[in-house]
Amino acid sequence: MLIDLHAHYVPRSFLEAIEKEGGPYGASVRRDGRDLTMVVGGRPYGPITRHYFETRPRIAEMDKLRVDMQVLSLCPPMVYWADSRLGTRLSRVFNDELAAALAERPDRLAGLATVPLQDVAESIAELERAMEGLGLRGVSIGSNVNGKDLDHPDLLPFFARAEALRALVFIHPLDVIGIERIRSYYLHNGLGNPFDTAVAAARLMMSGVLDRFPRLQVCLAHAGGALPYLIGRLDRVFRVRGEARGKARRRPSGYLRRFHYDTVVHHELALRYLVDLVGKDRVVVGSDYRFDMGCLDPRRAVAAVRQLSRADRTAILGGAAARRLLRF
Repeated sequence: MLIDLHAHYVPRSFLEAIEKEGGPYGASVRRDGRDLTMVVGGRPYGPITRHYFETRPRIAEMDKLRVDMQVLSLCPPMVYWADSRLGTRLSRVFNDELAAALAERPDRLAGLATVPLQDVAESIAELERAMEGLGLRGVSIGSNVNGKDLDHPDLLPFFARAEALRALVFIHPLDVIGIERIRSYYLHNGLGNPFDTAVAAARLMMSGVLDRFPRLQVCLAHAGGALPYLIGRLDRVFRVRGEARGKARRRPSGYLRRFHYDTVVHHELALRYLVDLVGKDRVVVGSDYRFDMGCLDPRRAVAAVRQLSRADRTAILGGAAARRLLRF
């Protein structure tokens, strides 16, 4: 059963709410013919085609690509750009519409909630509502919250509740580090996204957050970003620099299997290295549906990695790790 754990969904009502209420926060929706583009802080996010909000064309593409199930989550810019009131409202709109979409095809779709992490108390309340009331399987969060790193003490109660609820926490890059130097050549995505994911994961490891919440289930977008490929350097930092030690109970590489990783890496040898490093049981299929920077035929992408054994390919494409994470 091929489960695509990284697929985006943007309901019409969410876009309409941004159109109606986003102006004071520098947010709007631009219409380009039949397609839509979210604009926040002058930066466009899109195009948002009907595949993002209509179930029928999504399922048709899944059938064509032999994807059995997609796990839907909101794409950037998420909702942290708003204040607590609007962020909470947008989260509720998204989660309600997501639950309705899943009810149409529960055999083909599952979902991860969105929460307004700029307000931790509201985020906890919305996560509880989404999982206990709407049947969602976890939550998708950004790699930072308006520049606040994920190991910030303010966020610890949220991770505690996510652990208690057995929520899958999917970390997606957002508002990436060093943006002034990577605006050109689409490097904010090509380099900024994987770097910001690596920063988020490294801070969770080295701050002791993963030790504090030993049952917290975390999946990293884009194959963990730069993290797997720089892990030797992080281990070196931990060994020779005193400021890197003191909070984590083990060296960074000792935490690699605390994460799961999707397959959106765009290189056969990179995917093979990831599987060798963390194990096939920590790798889940992802597509980043339906962005051009995604991998829109995830089955073919994994099957094409000749360096993987047949057993490894079968294990990844069979979805055992994803089913375990989502508690299917």
